[in-house]
This record gives sequence, C-alpha cells and structure tokens, in this order.
Amino acid sequence: MNEDEYNLDIQQNVGDVGGDFTKSITIESGAEERVGDIEAGVEAIHTIFQYIPELIFVSIYGLLMYAAVLLITKTIKK
Repeated sequence: MNEDEYNLDIQQNVGDVGGDFTKSITIESGAEERVGDIEAGVEAIHTIFQYIPELIFVSIYGLLMYAAVLLITKTIKK
C-alpha cells in the first residue's frame, strides 16, 4: 500500500459568528478508488487476526503474574 493513497484532507468550516454556528467537516482521501463495505470488513478482520498472537501472549503473561501474586500472598500468610 502506498502511503500517499491514505493522506486525508480534513477541512472544518464554521459559519459566520453572527449567530449561525453550524459546522461542516469534509474528509477526502487522496485515493482514486473507493473501498466497498465487504472489502473494508475483510481488511478489518485481517487486521484483527494479526494481533491474536500478541493478545494470547499478554493474556498468558497476565494469568501467570496473577498466579504469582496469589502464590506470594499464600506464602506470606503462612
């Protein structure tokens, strides 16, 4: 993926200060093609699956630290 394809042009226009405080925000991407809903969903699922190994590692690490705290607490109370 080319980095230039995802540069966003964000503009914010606020109406005149005389009492009309309407706001419009326009977001335009530099890419020529639009991504469909299905393609965006598949890309989101692919991105989520990339983080599964890290989530498993952090979960196991957290459980081990919790078990260590319980063991230390039990040892101190004896």
